[in-house]
Amino acid sequence: MKTLLKLIFVLAIALIVYGYYINNAASGTGEKFIGSGVLIFAFVLMPLFIYHRYKDKDLRNYSFKDFSNPPKKKEEQD
Repeated sequence: MKTLLKLIFVLAIALIVYGYYINNAASGTGEKFIGSGVLIFAFVLMPLFIYHRYKDKDLRNYSFKDFSNPPKKKEEQD
């Protein structure tokens, strides 16, 4: 998974850099490469990265709610 994330990161950065290079050459088609690089970064790389980092972790440690003692309903308290 690390290798895939690194590969996608390099691909997105390469597309963005290539797009800027093409734009400076006054061709005008570099915006498509920049846009596709940003879209890959935002909609492919970031969700995969977040999934990879939070996989197999107990997220209850990062919550303000106390899940060990759930609040009782009013009917049960009487």
